[in-house]
Amino acid sequence: MSTRDLILNNDIGRRKYLTALGATGMGGLAGCAGQLGGDEDEENFPSQEIEMICPWAAGGGTDLTGRQLADLAQDPLGVSLYVTNQTGGSGSSGFNAIANSESNGYTVGVTTVEICTISHLGIADVTPEDLAAVIQYNFDPATLTVPADAPYSTLEEFVSYAEENPGEIRVSNSGTGAIWHLSAAGFAQQANIELNHVGYNGGSPATQAVVSGEVEATAASAPEVAGQVQDGPLEILAVFGEERLDMFPEVPTLQEQGYDFTMGAWRGLTVPQGTDEERISSLQDGFTSVYESDEFQSFMDEQGFGLVYRDAEEFSQFMESEYERFGQIIDDLGLEQSG
Repeated sequence: MSTRDLILNNDIGRRKYLTALGATGMGGLAGCAGQLGGDEDEENFPSQEIEMICPWAAGGGTDLTGRQLADLAQDPLGVSLYVTNQTGGSGSSGFNAIANSESNGYTVGVTTVEICTISHLGIADVTPEDLAAVIQYNFDPATLTVPADAPYSTLEEFVSYAEENPGEIRVSNSGTGAIWHLSAAGFAQQANIELNHVGYNGGSPATQAVVSGEVEATAASAPEVAGQVQDGPLEILAVFGEERLDMFPEVPTLQEQGYDFTMGAWRGLTVPQGTDEERISSLQDGFTSVYESDEFQSFMDEQGFGLVYRDAEEFSQFMESEYERFGQIIDDLGLEQSG
């Protein structure tokens, strides 16, 4: 330890030393003190409240899960968290707000699958490269749902019918270029069949269109069609996930039926690109603790949200692969200028 450090470690010596330095010296020492304060803040991260940006409206699934994470993360992270909804542009307003925030770890984004589609659709330029992954906590696979009295009661029969009647089967979705449209279109490419995709303003009218006979099938999440399936008018032919759903354990996956294809909506947490790796690690640890908690697991199960966990590295790789895959599907569909 230098003589200067010995002096500064003693209160009386410090005061004499500051007096001797004068204004110029104090300015220099102030800079040193600020640096020390920054180091201390780094060690104690997080030490102030954290904003969680949700790119979607209040009351929706992304908002509900984000607020649950924010509430439960206060204990493991040791600070309060609050959610702001910054909506518009198919999620692009919120994604840009996340990407353009200060990269200090105090802004976390609730990020959805659309981060991998909107630039391909010409809606906005923001991509996964603008964000750094923290964790993925959710995956809701698409389902292929048809009327219970349809001329096909299995996926094999559905595909055979589509092969014999190209373009005749109309499949509703929650909007052109949205995840359920891309899921059905991606499967059609995989199965080498031609489907007629019809966009509606949301999942509810898309489901109702099947019930009323306006279309012959719909691509949607299981919770969106659950009521109509459980009550009888509709039935699910396949789940687009890697595993069967607890909600409908009798429904096989596409993979079980010979199609190596999975797709659906997902949610995760990200921070601005350039955020310190140690801070990302601290956030990952805190939110992983929340993910593993009984409270969060029960909440997701009761609300019908699928649970899938990926850590920061795995989630980053997953977003990159999703970005490339959606780019190919959107290009094949000729949707690049739809934004």
